[in-house]
Amino acid sequence: MPTAVPDRAAGRSRSRTEVVGSARSFALPRGTGLTAARIGALTACQAAVMVGLGLLITGPARGLWPLTAEDAVNEDLERARTGTLTTLSSIASEAGNTLTVIAVTLLTCLGLLLIPRLPMWRQAVFLALAVSLQSLVFLAITESVDRHRPDVDRLDASPPTSSYTSGHTGAATALYAGLAVVALSRIRGPWRRIVAGLLLLLPLIVGAARLYRGMHHPTDVLGGLANGGLSLLIVGRALLVDRSVAAAPSGAGVPAARTAGEHRSGTTAVILNPTVTHEATRHDLRRILERHGHRDPVFLETTADDPGAGQTARAVREGATLVVVCGGDGTVRTVADALAESGVPLVIVPCGTGNLLARNLGLPLSPTAALDAALGGGPHRLDLGSIEGDGLTATRFAAMAGAGLDAAMMEHTDPRAKAHLGWAAYALAGIGTLRTPRMRVTIRLDGSPAFRRTARMVLVANVGTVQGGVTLLPEARPDDGLLDLLVLDPRGPVGWLRAVRTLLRGRAESHRPSAVHTIAADGAAQGGVPVEFFTFRRAELTFDTAQSRELDGDPVGPGRRLTAEVRPGALTVLLPSREK
Repeated sequence: MPTAVPDRAAGRSRSRTEVVGSARSFALPRGTGLTAARIGALTACQAAVMVGLGLLITGPARGLWPLTAEDAVNEDLERARTGTLTTLSSIASEAGNTLTVIAVTLLTCLGLLLIPRLPMWRQAVFLALAVSLQSLVFLAITESVDRHRPDVDRLDASPPTSSYTSGHTGAATALYAGLAVVALSRIRGPWRRIVAGLLLLLPLIVGAARLYRGMHHPTDVLGGLANGGLSLLIVGRALLVDRSVAAAPSGAGVPAARTAGEHRSGTTAVILNPTVTHEATRHDLRRILERHGHRDPVFLETTADDPGAGQTARAVREGATLVVVCGGDGTVRTVADALAESGVPLVIVPCGTGNLLARNLGLPLSPTAALDAALGGGPHRLDLGSIEGDGLTATRFAAMAGAGLDAAMMEHTDPRAKAHLGWAAYALAGIGTLRTPRMRVTIRLDGSPAFRRTARMVLVANVGTVQGGVTLLPEARPDDGLLDLLVLDPRGPVGWLRAVRTLLRGRAESHRPSAVHTIAADGAAQGGVPVEFFTFRRAELTFDTAQSRELDGDPVGPGRRLTAEVRPGALTVLLPSREK
């Protein structure tokens, strides 16, 4: 489960000039051949699976429930027909028609390629390829599986293809769910989720219309949803997640971004990640700062070699009385680490993908709204976590650190996918990490006797809520002088269901355990408890074998040891007034 959104662009990505240049280049990206072969192989597997399911439905399983109840469903829908519903179903069915799907796909791809300054070629290829491969698999299925259409009055002419799968539903799934992915990568603000949600509803509406019109059995519609969804997953993982397709070399003639030395000094420093903070955003931030009396702010850009620490130290040395950080969780962590114990207040402007600390502090997720609200508020002292380990220099973190499943997920998430999809990129990357082996870890809290656990993931947290509003550690507070520990160890489907239920419900009914309570619960934990919570001031975690590790969403390399300790009130942050 993702715990924070990495801001690796600040420390590992190319410069802003290179990113813009690569987007303008039409050179064939490196790794295209290997990726095409992988997509082809997985698509062949997809076709084999879908054909196998079709042969099972029309063969050995046709006399089993719920297949035996499908005719009754179609007959009930036939009896429920009305003039209005028939008209609406006709409109909905047309949304999945071949000509409609082709036209919408072509227009969308042309629009993505013609976007001024930054054509979105990767999303255009993703959408076109997903729709095309879905159609190819659909043709292979209908040639291999012979299933008659429902024995009811059909409102449309029966095409020569088999009833299994629903071609309208499959095409609608590949197109409209693909558009939802593009919307999440292109639209900013609260509308992105609304638009994506509406687009995701369209394949379901098309499928329901095809059932209503008597064109398919229920399992045909489910097969169409699965076929379109698998095509999206295969192409999305290859183009938007995997690292095998590198961006084309940058072109010439792109003006370089301004360096920090070109700005005048002042008492307000703005540390920004140029890969996620656009010129329009900078202009708006400057306007808001000046409106609140912060004249001539200095804008300092992070670089691949210095993701924020050097710029922050320089600002403090030159007498900055306020530091504003604009970026994702990685940039915020780096600046907070450099600013800790200085007494200089920090304003967090969320410009990244996950913005985990900003969410937990109740800040608006719009950069301009967050800055305006913070400048109208007051200073608050927040805790930081200090962490070190083998191969990991002692540093501070603001949100979460951990090892195991979530860290492996971070390692497998491409920064390009994060930029395109937001935190949903972790869901795609997580498919390959769910089989991460269980680890054994020795835990010592606040000097108490050590105890052993097996786990899929251990998470040390200063805050409790992750993306999507899911609260993993309900008692975690960034200003209570404590850190929280989550040990996740579900076993099998039942264990995962219990873990999800526990995490969704939280532990409001229980008190915060101390190290003493932890040791007392050790025996019970060995019985297969899927989720455990602890609080501490200092924790020592020792793994039997090297594990993937992450720090505020950034992979920090595998290791066998993590030592975490709270730094109470180490950071001063401006937060909106409660009255607002």
